Amino acid sequence: MTNSSPFLATCPAGLGTLLVDELAELGAKEVRETPAGVFFSAPLAVAYRACLWSRLANRILLKLSDTAVASTDDVYAAARGLRWSDHMTPRTRFVVEFRGQTSYIKNTHFGALKIKDGIVDFFRDQSGQRPSVDAKRPDLRVVAQLSKEKLTLSIDLSGDSLHRRGYRPDGGKAPLKENLAAGILMRSGWAHRAANGESLIDPMCGSGTLLIEAAMIALNIAPGLNRERYGFIGWLGHRLDQWQAILAEAKASARSSLPDGVEIRGYDGDLGAIRRAQENARRMQLGSFVRVHLKQLSDIAKPTHQKMDRGLLVVNPPWGERISTPAAAANLYAALGQVMHAEFGGWNASVVAADA
Repeated sequence: MTNSSPFLATCPAGLGTLLVDELAELGAKEVRETPAGVFFSAPLAVAYRACLWSRLANRILLKLSDTAVASTDDVYAAARGLRWSDHMTPRTRFVVEFRGQTSYIKNTHFGALKIKDGIVDFFRDQSGQRPSVDAKRPDLRVVAQLSKEKLTLSIDLSGDSLHRRGYRPDGGKAPLKENLAAGILMRSGWAHRAANGESLIDPMCGSGTLLIEAAMIALNIAPGLNRERYGFIGWLGHRLDQWQAILAEAKASARSSLPDGVEIRGYDGDLGAIRRAQENARRMQLGSFVRVHLKQLSDIAKPTHQKMDRGLLVVNPPWGERISTPAAAANLYAALGQVMHAEFGGWNASVVAADA
């Protein structure tokens, strides 16, 4: 697979335009945003890089086929007609993830069953053997998307969603997803700010998601370095030598210290949150780069350190179930505004709000 293949990268709503730029930087070609995600064309090496380096994507899917379909028989035939022996063996444990519905396929479980039957019958025809389904720990994940009388079949190269960085056994209450946190930092120009010696403060850091993503960006750490497994490991097209070279290159490119003058600090009024943030940073081996302290919002002041005269204040205030009433939310935002105005003149701020 030295030539280009078609891929689809999925991501949270609102991050598509950023993902287009990120994938182009990683070497992807013909990158375009669609309702399903970001399509791109690339050699396998670029797809590996996307799995390892994308801070925004949820999944990287290798497109195998697009077929016009008008019935359940068509869906089954499209699956059975693919040469699955290029991608798996009869010993491969697989799972089918089905998305979309039509008049003849009204639920995703039934759709997945039709695809599974097609794959199993392909192998039964070819070798008399049949691969088995394993929904919990599959070797390979097949993704079927049914939309506007078209069935797209893909292999999921990522495995578990890429937003999972491998450090969070317990995110605490309503944690911000890691790729959403990365998107906020990218929109805020954090990489450029860090390179220019600016610092970052999260005055309500919770379990530390924004702080950890900020440290990884500033240290040029690939977000997928700590993952134990990727979806392509159980795929027949996997090129181990190529993957190992890309992994080694990523390990070598990580910085061992923050740029001169950069501090990454978080505060929270909840001791449990502070302990979770410290533990999460430690798991990512970022404990010496991310500093968190127990402090109520009203007690936060701009650090007196002369190098911290400018920087980025980034915060995801509690919302929804985490805050009792609209009046409490209004008070919280007023207090946040007061701290920003009184203590952080000359700084930039990014506030994540669920409600404008």
